[in-house]
Amino acid sequence: MREIVHLQTGQCGNQIGAAFWQTVSGEHGLDGSGVYNGTSDLQLERMNVYFNEASGNKYVPRAVLVDLEPGTMGAVRAGPFGQLFRPDNFVFGQSGVGNNWAKGHYTEGAELVDQVLDVVRREAEGCDCLQGFQITHSLGGGTGAGMGTLLISKIREEFPDRMMATFSVMPSPKVSDTVVEPYNATLSVHQLVENSDETFCIDNEALYDICMRTLKLNNPSYGDLNHLVSAVMSGVTTCLRFPGQLNSDLRKLAVNMVPFPRLHFFMVGFAPLTSRGAHSFRAVTVPELTQQMFDPKNMMAASDFRNGRYLTCSAIFRGKVSMKEVEDQMRNVQNKNSSYFVEWIPNNVQTALCSIPPRGLKMSSTFIGNSTSIQELFKRVGDQFTAMFRRKAFSHWYTGEGMDEMEFTEAE
Repeated sequence: MREIVHLQTGQCGNQIGAAFWQTVSGEHGLDGSGVYNGTSDLQLERMNVYFNEASGNKYVPRAVLVDLEPGTMGAVRAGPFGQLFRPDNFVFGQSGVGNNWAKGHYTEGAELVDQVLDVVRREAEGCDCLQGFQITHSLGGGTGAGMGTLLISKIREEFPDRMMATFSVMPSPKVSDTVVEPYNATLSVHQLVENSDETFCIDNEALYDICMRTLKLNNPSYGDLNHLVSAVMSGVTTCLRFPGQLNSDLRKLAVNMVPFPRLHFFMVGFAPLTSRGAHSFRAVTVPELTQQMFDPKNMMAASDFRNGRYLTCSAIFRGKVSMKEVEDQMRNVQNKNSSYFVEWIPNNVQTALCSIPPRGLKMSSTFIGNSTSIQELFKRVGDQFTAMFRRKAFSHWYTGEGMDEMEFTEAE
């Protein structure tokens, strides 16, 4: 039983996290209060990956919810799945950080971090065999970025040999929520490069594009975006939770995906994505899944992989898929697009198969790619960072919280 402890920090992280738990509970046949009313034994078999069993056939998510202001927590608690979480696992401060990374990382966040670590420790001790941690957060804000990275480095000290996977929402090029996003993001990435094992980069703008272009939604809400993210998150860990012909877990994924320790920033995609009305008009086949999976429009990070090359990538298929078909398709992709793959890693596509599809679909696939074009994303943020820092704009907010200007220069 390979358990995962899930952390969600900041407003963005908590909302993605809530969507994710909704998806996972649905896949395992749990209702809004954690009571099991599913149909097959497969749902129960590996429930322990994400849930602890409580008395009375109730299952409790192994999740720690962290925020520095009580607002988001209230929203999660009042939501449809609010009764699911263990009340002790809500850890929140009262003051808020106001989009300031330094506050989240050094002052406000540092006061709360011991409380969080106690909860994490308690959850980790309840595991038979802890596989690792996954954390959802955004890199543009204060809590998710500053305190999220602080938690990652603290957990890293305590559990050095466990996997640390992060689902990080990157600042997007056109849609910017805060002026100081470039600072927060650069400081966070500086931490993630050192302390995380695999980082799945998600980007609001790319998600908007998918919603508008592929799903034909006119004005997508954050709910729709979170739903897309939660589909990918459940796809990444599906092999841990259900039996399949070729299973992989977080560690196998990392071993196959990370050629050099610092290059662990992945682009993710999901297929099949069709608009609500068009589902019944198309049959989903393995070639179609593969084609949509490798389509640049399907990437949830705003960088075009045609401008770079794939170091490695991984495809996780779910549903009744024949192994041979998948292998043929993958070989096909590599031969046709050989210019997009680096030649010094001979077979760089890893595949995994899981026999249980997500709810409402016959088969689906999740794509994870480690491409050199992800640098576009960092370069863009880096340029904004340099432009602002050259004038020392806004930097007094950070130095006032005890940060040194040296740190900025290092991060850059």
